[in-house]
Amino acid sequence: MSERFTLSTPRNGVTLVTMDRPAKLNAMDPTFFRELVEVCAELDRDPDVRAAVITGAGRAFSAGGDIDSFHDLAGDTPRIRAHLRLVFEAFSAVERCGIPVVGAVNGIAHGGGTELTLACDVALAARTATFAFREATIGLTPGWGIVRGPEVMGRHWTRLLALTGRIVDAATAERAGLVQEVVPDAELLDRALDLAMEMAALPPLAVQVGKAFVNRDTGAGFAESIEATALLFTTPEHRDAVAAFRAARGR
Repeated sequence: MSERFTLSTPRNGVTLVTMDRPAKLNAMDPTFFRELVEVCAELDRDPDVRAAVITGAGRAFSAGGDIDSFHDLAGDTPRIRAHLRLVFEAFSAVERCGIPVVGAVNGIAHGGGTELTLACDVALAARTATFAFREATIGLTPGWGIVRGPEVMGRHWTRLLALTGRIVDAATAERAGLVQEVVPDAELLDRALDLAMEMAALPPLAVQVGKAFVNRDTGAGFAESIEATALLFTTPEHRDAVAAFRAARGR
């Protein structure tokens, strides 16, 4: 049983994967990342699944990393590295999944939410969706995003988001190439499922090979990014920012 995801089959051959932690804006903790790897493996194992859509329950796609879980990593560099490797494995599992994965970005997609959008094969966004790399505001950098962002959005857009922490709207995300279409909020899920059905209707091996070849050169720079991000976790700026966040939440 999954704690962070629910799976359903709203269309023949298409699985809907819902991040299901709405009270925490679908924040990503170690359980989330472990289960995302397992979900992708499950999709690969089922011959009846030809495409998937991933979305968030409630008003967020995902607000990104669960900062409370960052507090638990404080000062433990081996655990930080292990956590970051898990994060990279989870986002990469979406890219490596043998079926196409369509992102249906339904609201807040900050930090890891934007990184997950990058990992999807195609992404649609609700008009009210927002995107950001907010990691710099807590003394970090989007480790997976700064490797993958330049390949998807280009270097300038990646720098703009990663170096400012700026929140951008869905129309801006479309201009940047982060999402491929912006649709009315009420139509988002149906449009994403329709797109997944287009992919599911094609010969599956052709789709699988096409996806694999598009992604064949991805992965360069991951090890260096993990080490650099792990170093940032040990800085006073990050520790102070996490303490301030937790204090503001009464934790």
